[in-house]
Amino acid sequence: MNARMSPSEAIMWAAEKDPALRSDFSNLTVLDQVPDMDRLRAKVEQALVSLPRLAERVVTPPLRIAPPEWRPDPTLDLDYHLRRVALPDPGSLRNLLDVAATLSATPLDRSRPLWEFTIIEGLADGRAALLQRVHHTVTDGVGGLKLSLSLVDFERDPVPDVHETVRALADEEQARTLHDRMEDPLDRDSPLGVLRDALDFAWQRNLSFARRGFATGADIALHPTATPRRVRDAIGMAGSLRRQVLIAGRAKSPLLATRSLGRRYDILSIDLEETRSAAHALGGSINDVFVTGVAGALGLYHDRLGIPVDELRMAMAVSTRAGHGDHAGNQFVPTRVVVPITPKEPAPRFNRVRDRINHVRHEPALAAADSFAGLAAGLPTSMIVGLLRNQTRAVDFATSNLRGSPTELYLGGAQIVGNYPLGPRSGCAVNVTALSYCGDLCLGVHSDPAAVTDPEAFVECLHDAFDALLATGV
Repeated sequence: MNARMSPSEAIMWAAEKDPALRSDFSNLTVLDQVPDMDRLRAKVEQALVSLPRLAERVVTPPLRIAPPEWRPDPTLDLDYHLRRVALPDPGSLRNLLDVAATLSATPLDRSRPLWEFTIIEGLADGRAALLQRVHHTVTDGVGGLKLSLSLVDFERDPVPDVHETVRALADEEQARTLHDRMEDPLDRDSPLGVLRDALDFAWQRNLSFARRGFATGADIALHPTATPRRVRDAIGMAGSLRRQVLIAGRAKSPLLATRSLGRRYDILSIDLEETRSAAHALGGSINDVFVTGVAGALGLYHDRLGIPVDELRMAMAVSTRAGHGDHAGNQFVPTRVVVPITPKEPAPRFNRVRDRINHVRHEPALAAADSFAGLAAGLPTSMIVGLLRNQTRAVDFATSNLRGSPTELYLGGAQIVGNYPLGPRSGCAVNVTALSYCGDLCLGVHSDPAAVTDPEAFVECLHDAFDALLATGV
């Protein structure tokens, strides 16, 4: 049976009627040489089996009576999704980042599987890069990282695994299943079939809602003494929804208030062991150090431009993944945190930021996020866009922190020397995403040129803020 988008994924899909709310994300992998395209293509073909969603496109039912559905793309063309471009001279890092930003500015084709991999050649010293673009409805950042790991090796020229090769060749059923998905003679995407499946899904969903409502009513009737507690819980939930979902007003920063569809990419790396030492010395986590560093950099940037601020509102994704399950789909909860920018001293500011982050993880609204998304997904598209636009206007910046490989990785015979995630802004001024790799914390900065008008200064502020924080662990 074909899978459907979850309510949160359906909201992301519908919200893209406003291009400022695009949710695709990128990753820029810097390589020591140009990779072997045949080897990369073979890895991608394997990934199509382990992650079938890469071979599927989105089909939307009429009148949105059910969530969009993932269906096999019978015209899948790997030559479209795997590309090569060359940098203009002199092949500098700035050239690479500008080309990556330009390539990412074009929306993914919604009639095809929602991903693109582009090898970018021509970096100085014979280096190259891989720009991976994946739509957020395919997977979240953690799932995207697991997808990336399916493409790499642990040595430059690994010896083919005989057992794996024999297993793959012997698994005729799996190969036949993939072939059938791509070559089914029936028109699975016919309007009548899509409508029939959507009506069946809607009927089953409404029946499930009715059963849950009946069970809740029966529970209240059988346990009337629990009513006061339920009232208190409802009041607490209402307050949490106001803080996390129904935020009124605009962002905290007048400096970052102007928004556009432009994009600018920057990258930097900080020492992971020094970051871990600072976290230990300050009594928190690596993520606490990361968020405090980004907030401190924004504070320094505001000071430098003569518009100081005391606090900013941050959007932060909290992963709900457990174990090593399937990396398709999205398993995270979006949160909003008002982050203190003062005091300027790193340690006291770290304590305040850590406490705010710990507090938001216990917000009642996070536990109800799926239920709330289920209700919101049924709203007209214009209402979804309007609600999300109002919420993104209240956010100054976004952060996300991902755990990567501690050991060296290789892609098509090329060594990965840096791995920089570039998360979606979704209407805010700047997104800073961190990914640990081989002793470094690689930071990808995706900023709006209309909001961050001096990006070089902001990158300098990031260096200064993290230098001050990491000094506390010495």
